Amino acid sequence: MARKTTKPKTKPCPTCRGTGEVSRTVRVGRKQRVAGAQTGICLGCLGACEIPADD
Repeated sequence: MARKTTKPKTKPCPTCRGTGEVSRTVRVGRKQRVAGAQTGICLGCLGACEIPADD
């Protein structure tokens, strides 16, 4: 009999909302003025857009 493979249950990452990227504010200078935003990989899901579902 062949084994049945089941996919692990996952849910969308709440931090990046399924995009895999997050934006962070970039601050510069002594007074820490806002210079803009920078996008980077989501550390919650490491860019996979899914996290394991808690059962």
